[in-house]
Amino acid sequence: MIGTVIAAAIIGYLLGSVPWGLLLARVSGYGDIRQIGSGNIGATNVLRTGSKALAATTLFLDLAKGAAAVWVAGLWGEPAILAAGGAVVVGHMFPIWLGFRGGKGVATAFGVLIAVAWPAALAAAALWLATAVLFRFSSLSALVAAVACAAGAPLLADRHRAMLIAAIAILVVIRHRENVHRLLAGTESRISFKKG
Repeated sequence: MIGTVIAAAIIGYLLGSVPWGLLLARVSGYGDIRQIGSGNIGATNVLRTGSKALAATTLFLDLAKGAAAVWVAGLWGEPAILAAGGAVVVGHMFPIWLGFRGGKGVATAFGVLIAVAWPAALAAAALWLATAVLFRFSSLSALVAAVACAAGAPLLADRHRAMLIAAIAILVVIRHRENVHRLLAGTESRISFKKG
C-alpha cells in the first residue's frame, strides 16, 4: 500500500510538472512565456500573447493532467487517488524542471476536482464564471471558487476527499498572495472579453 501511494504521488507530481503553457508558447513562436505579463506559465498569462486558441489549449491540457493523475491512480485505490491528486497540483506549482517556479494551479486543481468530486467542480466553475463576468479578475474568481470549494467540500464529497479539496484550495490561495496584494492596491490586471 505504501509503495503504490508513493508511486501515485510520483506519477502525479511528474504529470503536474509538465509546463504546457511554456512549451506551447515556445513551439508557437512566442518565446519564453515567463518573460511577458505576470511571468506565469498558466493559461491566463498565455492569453497575453494574444492567442486565445493557445490559451484555451493550455487551459485544457493543464486541466487534463489533473484529471489524468487521479484517474490513473484510481487503479490502485483511494489512498493513491488522494496522493496523486495532491501531488499533481504541487507538481504544477513547483515543477523541478523550472526551479520549482510554476503556475498558480487553478486549472490543474479543477481537473482534480472533476475527477474526485464532479458536483463540486460544477459549483466551482459556476462561481468562477460568475465572479469573472461581474468583476473581470481571473485571480479573484479563482480565490472565490477555491474558498467556496473548501467550505462546501464536506457536503459534496466524503471526508478524505473533502480534506484533499481543502488542502488544494489552501495551496491555490497561498499561490495567489501577490494577486491579493494587487487586488487590494487596485493594480490587478482585468480579464478582457473582447473578441479578436
